Amino acid sequence: MRRSASLQRLLIYGLSGPIIALNIWLLSLLFSYFQHPITILSVAAILAFLLNYPVKFFERAHMTRTQAVVIVLLVTLTLLVILGVTLVPMVIDQTIQLLNKIPDWLTTSQANIEQFEAFAKQRRLPIDLRVVSNQINANIQNLVQQLASGAVGFAGILLSGLLNLVLVVVLAFYMLLYGDRVWYGLVNLLPANVGVPLTRSLQLNFQNFFLSQLLLGLFMIISLTPIFLFLKVPFALLFAILIGMSELIPFIGATLGIGLVTILVLLQNWWLAVPVAIAAILMQQIKDNLLAPNLLGDFIGLNPIWIFVAILMGFEIAGFLGTLVAVPIAGTIKGTFDALKSGKSDQFVSTVTINHDSPVDRDTN
Repeated sequence: MRRSASLQRLLIYGLSGPIIALNIWLLSLLFSYFQHPITILSVAAILAFLLNYPVKFFERAHMTRTQAVVIVLLVTLTLLVILGVTLVPMVIDQTIQLLNKIPDWLTTSQANIEQFEAFAKQRRLPIDLRVVSNQINANIQNLVQQLASGAVGFAGILLSGLLNLVLVVVLAFYMLLYGDRVWYGLVNLLPANVGVPLTRSLQLNFQNFFLSQLLLGLFMIISLTPIFLFLKVPFALLFAILIGMSELIPFIGATLGIGLVTILVLLQNWWLAVPVAIAAILMQQIKDNLLAPNLLGDFIGLNPIWIFVAILMGFEIAGFLGTLVAVPIAGTIKGTFDALKSGKSDQFVSTVTINHDSPVDRDTN
């Protein structure tokens, strides 16, 4: 009997690997076919999750949900218009200037490498940087060609981005109004002991995670912008925003953003890159050790190794979007299974009030 049970367990474990791999491949294939609508729906859902906080605030002020959603939508549109008039043009202008200057920076970097190689030869040091120099030349040519071709389609990309933004805001508005009905219609298909913890875990992970990441990214932008301006870093605002936005990618995002900015500054001025890296790393440590524990807490509770695995799988399935949602999805799965294992699924209560039967109501009935 023991041998039979061990063989059965081994067979289950052996078959689970190919099945999981097949499901990942199918998800990746499905996302490649429906990438645009899935991306729009996912971004709208994340925005709806975040806007649900101010909606609840207005609901506590004895407003109906429709009134609260309309007020939040108007405030959101006002903020987007203000940002679109003030900040976005500056960022676009600095981005265009940066793209135009990168070839010159690469040329300067190549000259610095040649000087360093000549210095090494004078000192008879065994250093050969010809491969790096040739690679820089190839990068300069490719970059110039990409800039020439990309400038033609920039207006189309900008128009497409504006249309996508409108779609995201409109979908988020309808999700705030009717998303709970759609969600509970799907959850009602599951057993009550699964639907309740799944709903609660999803709300906890997505809302808290993305709100915390946005606040941490905003901290990096606000703190690094004056520092970069004081250091007279070129494109200070753009570089600070780049590091702050990379904060949306959990676990490795801030490091990637700081590394990219340091490399870009390094191409122009080697000595300026050192204080830029030090300042960014210092702010990152303050964020990670002082702010992040208070904001994130342990609501995800994932081992860092599993976080990294989730990010890699998310990127493989859905690219950049997958890296954004991989960790909260993994946290949702873990939270649901933990609740089922502990037998405390009845302690999960949804924070959304609806007018029809929810999994909580069905469980009590």
